[in-house]
Amino acid sequence: MNDIRNCQMLIDGDWTDASDGGTFDSVSPVTGRVWARIPEATAEDVDRAVRAADRAFSSGPWAAMTPSDRGRCLRRLADLLAERSEDLGRSETIDTGKLLKETRWQARYIADFFHFYAGAADKIAGETLPIDKPDLFVFTQREPLGVVAAIVPWNSQLFLVAVKIGPALAAGNTVVLKASEHASVAMLDFGRLIAEAGFPPGVVNIVTGHSDPCGRVLTSHPLVSRISFTGGPVAARHIVHNSSDNFAEVSLELGGKSPFIVFDDADLDSAVNGSVAGIFGATGQSCVAGSRLLLHESIADAFLERMVALARSIRIGDPLAEETQMGPLCTPGQLAHIRRQVALAQKEGGRLLTGGDQPPGLGGTYYQPTIIDCPRPDLTIVDTELFGPVLSVLRFRTEAEALALANASAHGLAAGIFTRDGARQMRMARAVRAGIVWVNTYRAVSPIAAFGGVKASGYGRESGFQAMWDYTRPKTVWVNTSTEPMANPFVMR
Repeated sequence: MNDIRNCQMLIDGDWTDASDGGTFDSVSPVTGRVWARIPEATAEDVDRAVRAADRAFSSGPWAAMTPSDRGRCLRRLADLLAERSEDLGRSETIDTGKLLKETRWQARYIADFFHFYAGAADKIAGETLPIDKPDLFVFTQREPLGVVAAIVPWNSQLFLVAVKIGPALAAGNTVVLKASEHASVAMLDFGRLIAEAGFPPGVVNIVTGHSDPCGRVLTSHPLVSRISFTGGPVAARHIVHNSSDNFAEVSLELGGKSPFIVFDDADLDSAVNGSVAGIFGATGQSCVAGSRLLLHESIADAFLERMVALARSIRIGDPLAEETQMGPLCTPGQLAHIRRQVALAQKEGGRLLTGGDQPPGLGGTYYQPTIIDCPRPDLTIVDTELFGPVLSVLRFRTEAEALALANASAHGLAAGIFTRDGARQMRMARAVRAGIVWVNTYRAVSPIAAFGGVKASGYGRESGFQAMWDYTRPKTVWVNTSTEPMANPFVMR
């Protein structure tokens, strides 16, 4: 931990510094010290990465590979991820402050995503069309788009890489990945597995840097055909604007303020555990965090008594230690944002039930699990994403009121519904405006199931077979089977 790592970017199969030698520091939230030095990509570096990806797509060995060949590369990558999960998890933990037991588990689990797409690579098929013209045979085939710009945030970065490049590579595209400027090391360590898995040079490139010039040049580059972005709405608006230069297809997976709805017939122990996992897991640094707790008024006090007790028992500390249950926030900026919003919530009438400060003796970017009882839904904190371990609580009387509160948000990524009533489960799941709905569970994911949001939480879907279609476009082929010459076009019959 005392040695500073000097990292390089992956461009066209080579590990390289920034062309002008520029770097920036990565500060570990675990120690508060610089632990890695990251290349600051120039516009020329990004252009070189995109052109390498375009060559690999158009004329390199990748272009000649069969879908089964691509699947074999993905399968080998999946095996390598599982083998190296401990080292990858450790890098991510030091860089982000996430628990080691979570990051190494995630590195192992995303191997399943690459295995899924390895098996799907040769399942992309077109169709024959029952056309209304007797001598014409018409069929479609699905083709890859070209160069994909994949931009991921620091949280769950290896998982987000898997759901972006897994389907993109299986479909035959090439990729330029931009790592988060807040935590780039795990992404670069992942890049070491690319050549080892058998991917030709240029198929996967990894650049590091800030939004300008790195992100701007990448998302506006004329050779980029698709942009897949996970992050915040401010950056997303810039990306949509940049895509007007290249007409790239865009998918956005943005933040959330997900409602966690508990009815009076719910299993309280299960719901409390689900809520704790939903908001305090990963220190609340998750786009699907269940940060709006909606409680039926008849069980609210009992629920909160259990929830507060559990929150106060969470062990906060070194994320590399096995006994730790919650680590630090990733950046000082998050800590400052959370402090401002918690103070504002109390000023607006919110009642602090637990937390609301840094844990004694830890300092740094640690923050206590915090629960705020909100007397009204118009408190600013109720629909402001904090990206930290802070829970806003509202009460409801009826199912209609619960639904209205759930949908009264600019966001629409996820929702949790806890009730034993099967009919209510279906009514609420259908009526809640969210891209993902969990019933009597929370934060479950699978390579088989698509996820994504609505409203200000973005558009497009990741994971699942739907993502395969999103990384391809259909081509329609018309074949004249008649032996007769084409008729005179100026003679109408």
